[in-house]
Amino acid sequence: MLEFGLLVSVQVFEAFEHLVSGDWLRRVARSTLAVEGTASPAAGGQSALGIVMADDEAVRALNRKHRGLDETTDVLAFPFHRQDEYYGQGSSEPDAGEFILPPGEDAGLGEVIVSYPQALRQAEQAGHSADRELALLVAHGVLHLLGHDHAEADEEAEMKEKEAAVLALVLQDE
Repeated sequence: MLEFGLLVSVQVFEAFEHLVSGDWLRRVARSTLAVEGTASPAAGGQSALGIVMADDEAVRALNRKHRGLDETTDVLAFPFHRQDEYYGQGSSEPDAGEFILPPGEDAGLGEVIVSYPQALRQAEQAGHSADRELALLVAHGVLHLLGHDHAEADEEAEMKEKEAAVLALVLQDE
């Protein structure tokens, strides 16, 4: 779906299709960009964003391949416009020629991959709804795509503040 110059593609694994709304996930992503002050990513050169609702096994495999961690996690963010310290020790960096585009074409913002089962477990542990947890994870992933990190306490506080603002936008009725 194209809106505000941003194409947000959503892929939900078949097992979760009836549990997650693609339109709602797009709303969370766009709300995150609005909170960040990037209402029109095309103006910044980014025109596409992918969101995937996956299972634990798929997320674990990606975590192992790209971060060298053989464990499931809640959310992974793969920015298409940069490759930095995200690729950790024991990981396999993609080939430099893997994402060749025609001149003038934009690779897009990147892809956010969420483990739906892990999101459900975390929602239960936190005592809040699955929607709240999914919104938090998608917002968190999009913020990573935009260059945010939480390695330092001040960075973590800034991310949490932005995530809370996104939750306030998308969960007004909760």
